[in-house]
Amino acid sequence: MDTIEEKPSKTVDIYRDTWVRFLGYSNEVGEAFRALVPPSFVWGSYAVATAYVTADAVDKGKKAAVAHGDNPGKTTRVAVAVVDTFVWQALASVIIPGFTINRVCAASLYLLGKSTKWPLTVRKWTTTAIGLSTIPFIITPIDRSVDYLLDSSLRKVYNEEEKHK
Repeated sequence: MDTIEEKPSKTVDIYRDTWVRFLGYSNEVGEAFRALVPPSFVWGSYAVATAYVTADAVDKGKKAAVAHGDNPGKTTRVAVAVVDTFVWQALASVIIPGFTINRVCAASLYLLGKSTKWPLTVRKWTTTAIGLSTIPFIITPIDRSVDYLLDSSLRKVYNEEEKHK
């Protein structure tokens, strides 16, 4: 008779391991389309990304509360989990990437205007394509930079030893 080895199942984090993670990139998509859409669309994309960041922070707070049960310091550990997640996600998913895509698109639209005789509509669509194609290249460097920033600053304040994953 064969014995079946049970492998420990990895807990799926809905905010990081599923399609929900892509909601955090909505503002980058909004920024890429800024030249083509009304400002309300761009602001709406930031609302979606901010809702994602907030939901992830609340989720991590709930998980910390469950993990620490009735142990002393539970409130502090929950607060640290929420603040760390919110600050990390706000910087890595909304603020820095949004600014980066905004500047890449603004620069490309300007440079296309100075260096080509393309119609404005073509330049705007090209700018959007450049912005969208930039997104995959900026994610990892921004994530690592925010890890380093928080490890060197905020995480020292609350003496968090477990690195943000």
